[in-house]
Amino acid sequence: MANLEKEGVGTSPQSKGLMRFLNTVEQVGNRLPDPFMLFVLLAVFAILVSWLVSSFGVTVVHPGTGEKLAIKSLVSEEGLQYILTSMLTNFTEFKPLGVVLAMMLGIGLAEKVGLLETAIKKSILNAPKSLVTYAVIFIGILGNLASDAAFVIIPPLAAMIFATVGRHPLAGLAAGFSAVGAGFSANFIIAGTDALLSGISTEAAKSVDSSVIVTAVDNWYFMSVSVIILSIAGALITEKIIEPRLGVYQGKIEKKLDEVSPLEGKALRNAGISALVFIAILVTVLFIPDSPLRNEDGGIIPSPFLQGIVPIILFLFITVGVTYGITVKKITKSGDVAKFMGEAMKDMSGFIVLIFAAAQFIAYFNWSNMGTWIAVNGAELLTSINLTGIPVIIGFTLLTAGLALVIFSGSALWALEAPIFIPMFMILNYDPAFIQAAYRIADSSVNIITPLNPYIIIVLAFMKDYDKKAGLGSLISLMLPYSIIFLVVWTILLIVFALLGIPLGPGVGMYLN
Repeated sequence: MANLEKEGVGTSPQSKGLMRFLNTVEQVGNRLPDPFMLFVLLAVFAILVSWLVSSFGVTVVHPGTGEKLAIKSLVSEEGLQYILTSMLTNFTEFKPLGVVLAMMLGIGLAEKVGLLETAIKKSILNAPKSLVTYAVIFIGILGNLASDAAFVIIPPLAAMIFATVGRHPLAGLAAGFSAVGAGFSANFIIAGTDALLSGISTEAAKSVDSSVIVTAVDNWYFMSVSVIILSIAGALITEKIIEPRLGVYQGKIEKKLDEVSPLEGKALRNAGISALVFIAILVTVLFIPDSPLRNEDGGIIPSPFLQGIVPIILFLFITVGVTYGITVKKITKSGDVAKFMGEAMKDMSGFIVLIFAAAQFIAYFNWSNMGTWIAVNGAELLTSINLTGIPVIIGFTLLTAGLALVIFSGSALWALEAPIFIPMFMILNYDPAFIQAAYRIADSSVNIITPLNPYIIIVLAFMKDYDKKAGLGSLISLMLPYSIIFLVVWTILLIVFALLGIPLGPGVGMYLN
């Protein structure tokens, strides 16, 4: 493989131009404050702008109620009282907080006892050689259940698997990293990302219609289909673009892939049995006559089952995690369960701190009525220039992709965008869950090429195990085809869903009903 240093990839003008662009992104992004401080500054900015705009007597007609609303100043007696008296409730009642922490109690337990890593390793190792690439991409995409831990587990594992079957290990590394990063939002199973983003979307939608709720399953159908489409796309990119470019690996393979031990295999089997028993019980309760999990008409959309999907998944992961942990003897007493859950919560400390600041910014933005004002005027502007339908969704997706290059945290970027774009698009009759899906496509697709992704440095370290001369440019140039093609293919898939009227999730389409 050529040495593609950060200062330049090859000698062509196109390559140099690409690296200049990526270096500019890195420099701009590095100048941005930490996400926590970014939201603190945005909260201060919201306070000052509310004062400035309100001084001109600006008003807006609420699109839902028809009520005439004035922009309220946070630099006032009423505003100061609101800031002080609402700070704690803004944080504790912020919907994503409890939902995500509850979800991570179960998923974190499964990750800490080793269940997720063993499941990933077993799945890939058992795949036929001809399907190894597809298995790596497929498992990598599903690996977002392990949240950020997947970035550390899957890429080096994929590199060793490729080396084991006589293929270029960096092709495996690229496939694993692209699947975990660019495919981060897709999954068959409702994950923490679904809970987090839907909570932020619900908070943003309240400024237009307090009855609108975006649930964790609102993008479920779309994200499930996305797993298949992206797995195929990622495998073809790896085999048709990445591997031919890398050529034959000439280095020495020093790291060997550890097989799943008999005890781990037994534990995985027991966890699978416990999952099947759990699901069987759930299905039985769901379909018994007059089930408490169905609605009054006997349906599932909407129903207590869908509304309670997060606790149900929490109990599922606790069940399989405890079963696995007991089998491998990592859980030997009841206190071990709480210990592993506590360790998982420690990993969430940064998220909790970020949410405190983000919750204040969103609350101030909504209380001042600036969100409604921007949404109404923005919607009127889009309508006046006839920018609606599919074109406006494509425009929003590209805008988000650009912003995601300089704001890596997906939750931070959505907390920034949702209060502005969710109300604006709701006024144009778009379902907030549809806009959320467009956001997820853009954010996921580009996070493998932004130098602000902290896991790029970790993956680069893995890369140097096979190519000592590799630099940041080496990695980003490998990731660029995945990023661009995933963004295009995924956007087309969303458009297909919209044009054919295929629901993104239970009862969710492009437009509000």
